[in-house]
Amino acid sequence: MSIRVVVADDQAMVRRGFRLMLDDEPDMEVVAEAGDGEQAVRVVRALTPDVALMDIRMPGVNGLEATRRLAGLPTRIIVLTTFDLDEYVYEALRAGAAGFLTKEAPAERLIEAVRVVAAGDGMLTPGVTRRVIEAFARAPVPRRSPALDRLTARELEVLRLMARGLSNPEIAAELFISDTTAKTHVSRILTKLDLRDRIQAAIFAYESGLIVPG
Repeated sequence: MSIRVVVADDQAMVRRGFRLMLDDEPDMEVVAEAGDGEQAVRVVRALTPDVALMDIRMPGVNGLEATRRLAGLPTRIIVLTTFDLDEYVYEALRAGAAGFLTKEAPAERLIEAVRVVAAGDGMLTPGVTRRVIEAFARAPVPRRSPALDRLTARELEVLRLMARGLSNPEIAAELFISDTTAKTHVSRILTKLDLRDRIQAAIFAYESGLIVPG
């Protein structure tokens, strides 16, 4: 079954480029386009695609507000932006975005992101991960959350590595465990903390006081 995608961007040429790129993949299908955030909300609610690519800067309702309005739907949202809009990264993730990529990212990175978030995981580019950490560094140091007591010592280690943006294979290599074991730890952490994906886990790690930036 194909991954059904909606592309939302106010530039027709950009939408066309994304459509050509994704439709060329055997497991993907662009089912609709939207030229602004309000239209994106209507289209996503009507079609409930697997993934929506959401430009953050659009006239009227921007991508950030559109993402907020779509919270709770099964559609996974990847927010796209340029480097000059990095101040929106944290807000977009809190609004429910499952991924955040810059428009400068190579085509294969975008295609990978669509597959990753469609499978239920989250994805950030390394540069975006750094900017999220910098945003937390400017915030007051939070108190340690009691929810952390639900995790074992090993799971706390894994959560710290997730917050650094490491993938399951990278976590496995860091802790000298198998990829399967790392995946199991990640799954248990998400279940115990009632989190949707590793992006929410990373946010939780900072907000709960497990990790202090810097």
